[in-house]
Amino acid sequence: MADFARHYSAHSPQKSAAKYASIWTPEGSPLKVWTQKQALMLRGYLAVRGHSVEVRYAMRYGNPSIASQLDQLKLDGVTRILILPAYPQYSGTTTASVFDAVYSWAARIRRIPELRFVNHYHDAPGYIEALAEKIRTHWRHSGQAEQLVMSFHGVPERTLKLGDPYHCECQKTARLLAEKLGLQKDRYKVTFQSRFGKAKWLQPYTEPTLIQMAQAGVKRVDVVCPGFTGDCLETLEEINMEARHAFLKAGGKEFHYIECLNDSPQWLAALADFSAQQLAGWPTQAPSGLEALNSSRERAIAMGAAR
Repeated sequence: MADFARHYSAHSPQKSAAKYASIWTPEGSPLKVWTQKQALMLRGYLAVRGHSVEVRYAMRYGNPSIASQLDQLKLDGVTRILILPAYPQYSGTTTASVFDAVYSWAARIRRIPELRFVNHYHDAPGYIEALAEKIRTHWRHSGQAEQLVMSFHGVPERTLKLGDPYHCECQKTARLLAEKLGLQKDRYKVTFQSRFGKAKWLQPYTEPTLIQMAQAGVKRVDVVCPGFTGDCLETLEEINMEARHAFLKAGGKEFHYIECLNDSPQWLAALADFSAQQLAGWPTQAPSGLEALNSSRERAIAMGAAR
């Protein structure tokens, strides 16, 4: 199970509707489209590795909800559930809220399935390599910019002071990704987007940073959003439209947005390997045809069937 929902924006309903309309696809919301594909493909990648498991997706703030999917899994007889959030970096505002939703569901259930939770995978080698390959592919087709901007979703600064590891995990992801790409510290920047309200959020902020870069003479930037596993409003509209416009208006010449992991084969393979590790010890291996036949025969005999 995965949760691919993100923060709601602070815009008015009319502005939010216009923003969603600007990125809508014939299949619907990009977030839901990529989520469905990832869930379907992950099940296939796990099957190739010999694991017979059901993969369902859920939205933290949307449909299908976490509770509804857990209800259905329980109704289907599932007794072991791995909760895998779509947030690579842990935060009490995102990852923990997924766990809260699961705990709330469990509080009203008499017989709770065995549960496992994945806190983070911000430094998982497969995740870092999949990000690096996305960027390398873009560079092979479009060349390389003077600066690579890694924009992560922002959270209030007070969360860091309260002990939230999110800021540190974003920095580690960026450092590992830069090392994988062979980038020196002066060739990339880490920024935070989606800030709203009057409170101070993690800095530096993405759009103001891009404006400053353009004003300082940077002509081309490549922007990637490592904390988002699938493209959504915050990447397609906020970064590829709003941030692009701000950079070009401030004097920049080229703005290249590098899409999220989405249905990248490297990402799905890495996610399947990581999921298999988290499922270790659970009976997920699909029996062979002969084993299944013998097992069925033995059950039938035990119930009185003729040999």
